Amino acid sequence: MNAAISPAVVKPANCSDEEWALRIQLAECYHLVDYFGWTETIFNHISARLPGGDNYYLVNPFGLNYTEVTPANLLKVDLQGNKVEPSPYDANPAGFALHSAIHGAREDIHCVIHTHTNAVSAVANKKAGFSHDNFYGAQLYGRVGYHTFEGITLFAEEKVRMLASLGDKHILVLRNHGVAVGEMDIAKTFFLLWTVQRAAEIQCHAGMIPGEDNPLPAEIGQKCADLTQMLIRDSGFAVKFFDAMVRKMRAARGALW
Repeated sequence: MNAAISPAVVKPANCSDEEWALRIQLAECYHLVDYFGWTETIFNHISARLPGGDNYYLVNPFGLNYTEVTPANLLKVDLQGNKVEPSPYDANPAGFALHSAIHGAREDIHCVIHTHTNAVSAVANKKAGFSHDNFYGAQLYGRVGYHTFEGITLFAEEKVRMLASLGDKHILVLRNHGVAVGEMDIAKTFFLLWTVQRAAEIQCHAGMIPGEDNPLPAEIGQKCADLTQMLIRDSGFAVKFFDAMVRKMRAARGALW
């Protein structure tokens, strides 16, 4: 091995090119969430489904900061959050409960990100949930499910109710808690999270200003949501956005690992 190359970016011999590319992108996603200030110290997860029919996923080692996640130290786990390959790091099966519920039931969701930023948690604490009266909130029209808070998400028996709350949507607001978003790949999921975060921030700021919000008709909200979905689905928009954010982060921080 070239001593100048960090082991964190050298593909192990038993790792396929496809899995390694996914590991790199997922590690970048962890660093992006930290870069944007959306982390919750060592808690929460970003998970990505591995190709193949084994129902294996990549997730962060419990106890590491998001900035310490690398392509090499990501854990390969099953739907219960148990490690399926040796690693010096521990998994956190309890914290994977939310992710495993979504991954196990939704073939159209290959990546799940869970956050509880200040803005998202504030909206999750409000009975009305997300407003669709701002530019970003309108893009979420018809895409948000709500799940009643049952305490810290640790127990498998809650999975059925979480899935019922999510339905066929891609955003699950965990009331009094935070949010989980999921899409077909990492880039699309990150863009969806960014949109959710912006919607929450604008809603919180608008609530600080006296006076009524200017309501948008439901048909405008639906139009915005449909157009956004068409853009994400039929073009490389999400990848362009993700890659641009990675370049921005690298320019600010330098090498990631």
